[in-house]
Amino acid sequence: MIGALLIAVILGGSLAYIFWRERARAAKAVKEPAAAGAPSNSLQMQLQAYERLILLTERIALPNLISRINQPGIAGKDMQMMLTHTIRQEFDHNLTQQIYVSTEAWEALRNLKEQNIHIINQVAAILPPEVSGADLNRQLLEMIMQNPKMTLHNVVAEVLSFEAKKLMR
Repeated sequence: MIGALLIAVILGGSLAYIFWRERARAAKAVKEPAAAGAPSNSLQMQLQAYERLILLTERIALPNLISRINQPGIAGKDMQMMLTHTIRQEFDHNLTQQIYVSTEAWEALRNLKEQNIHIINQVAAILPPEVSGADLNRQLLEMIMQNPKMTLHNVVAEVLSFEAKKLMR
């Protein structure tokens, strides 16, 4: 009986000590700044936001978008709607990321979205109404190939990358 009581007291004391030690460790971790070289939670969130926005930039780049959305046999107007809808949807899906990045970076991304929608609508407007989706895509790609500096895609990706690298220093 005394042996069982002694074991229970030792076990209870050990558990209480372990609990106290872990609680003290957790309190110390909250009070201390992040260890040298280890990114803070907010820094990690910022870097993840830049990562997501670079991915968004790639997803709404017209050549990438066209290759992903391309559907043979679809009408030009339907393709136009699918392309512009997909850009808006991708952008809206990442709206919350703006709180983690600079105003300039967010504006650059918003301008890319608007420019791509504008290009799609402008090219669709100059084509005949009965044009196929494949013809619209071909015209968009030809226009981009003829004037690659016309799109903001690379500039926006560079801005986002530059700002993310600044955070890592």
